[in-house]
Amino acid sequence: MKFTNAQEVISCLYSLPHLHPKNDLSFIKKILAKLGNPQDQVKNVHITGTNGKGSTSYYLATLLKKAGQKTGLFVSPYVYRFNERIQLNNQDISDQDLVKAANKVQAAFEEIQKEDNDFSLVTFEYEVAIAFVYFADQKCDYAVIEVGIGGEHDKTNVITPEASIITTIGLDHEQIIGPTIQDIAREKSGIIKRNRPVVLGNVPQEVLPILKQKAEKEQAPLYQLGRDFEVKLDEQIVYSDNEHELAFKLRPQVEGFDIAIAVRTFFLLDLPLTNEKVEQAIDQTVIPGRYQVLQTKPLIILDGAHNIQAMTNLLKTVHQLAEKRQGHIHALVTMMKDKDLEQVFALFKQNDDVLLTTLDYPRVAEQNDFPIDVQRRYNYERDYQRGFTTLKNKMADNDILLVTGSFYLVSAILNWKGKNDAR
Repeated sequence: MKFTNAQEVISCLYSLPHLHPKNDLSFIKKILAKLGNPQDQVKNVHITGTNGKGSTSYYLATLLKKAGQKTGLFVSPYVYRFNERIQLNNQDISDQDLVKAANKVQAAFEEIQKEDNDFSLVTFEYEVAIAFVYFADQKCDYAVIEVGIGGEHDKTNVITPEASIITTIGLDHEQIIGPTIQDIAREKSGIIKRNRPVVLGNVPQEVLPILKQKAEKEQAPLYQLGRDFEVKLDEQIVYSDNEHELAFKLRPQVEGFDIAIAVRTFFLLDLPLTNEKVEQAIDQTVIPGRYQVLQTKPLIILDGAHNIQAMTNLLKTVHQLAEKRQGHIHALVTMMKDKDLEQVFALFKQNDDVLLTTLDYPRVAEQNDFPIDVQRRYNYERDYQRGFTTLKNKMADNDILLVTGSFYLVSAILNWKGKNDAR
């Protein structure tokens, strides 16, 4: 089979299964070996974490590009279109290059199947293979690689990175890599590699020993937020370590953590860039669907927070902002039905005006999937566009409209409103 356009590639990817019967890396390693191990032809930085890995990836990729490096970026999910998943120098992969890389993967896949009838790839493995082929073909200097889920068993864990990053550890995907936070920490520690530095973000004290033990075992130098580098928020985000002090435009606290992790990692790579250029690169970074401001008066914020840790951080920031503005929060929310819905909705305040909605997507919660008390407490509008318009029409100038709970919802609103409205 030969792909002739990008839509054929994307349709093929989505027709593949999501999981193998056994959770190992043998399938991805086999296809990459057949392709000549493109993942080894480019320097990589590997990023995991319950939250913040996407933002950290974007910040680091922008810094590398600013330092004159030809920089690949592999992230998920996408907000506007699939091509966002694979980027080169902050530009989405072109349809033409997507087709070209996919055809190389498909040819290798068909060759293996001739020898081994049972060989198959899941969607994410195929995407990972396309990304590595593209980055090698483009002769990237660096590629920033965000994991899908976890670490040790993640399909991206086939690289020996220049540095590894663990942004945060909290409860999410417990069914796959849990059930406890300690299990999740052990799984994420799987990206720590021998003699390669690891940078830790805002990691809970209770799992710190697990990560430190793994770093020690691998003789990986460890750099920890709050110990080896600091970030403070006042009128600006201020980063400091033993050798540097930099200031960035104010963003929410969690973005401050992600910025600090990206900056610390960038300095470890020892690339030439002045402090001023580092500040410029970070301030210029736009991250789709993460604390993205659609308009300022009244304020509309879109954020794909979809688990307890992310939602706690987001609502803390937004509640503080509402207090400062003496305004009211209106929130349009949907979530995947397999998330911790009860705990997430407990984070909203009594006077927050929350409207539940849904999307035409199998895992998204419909009205009856929300906990009974949540259904009783909040109104439901099946049509997310009508829901958004209803809340927007209620707002005073000092109010905030928050769209959250799922990147799918954020993506749907952004695609409906158009890129120009998303500034």
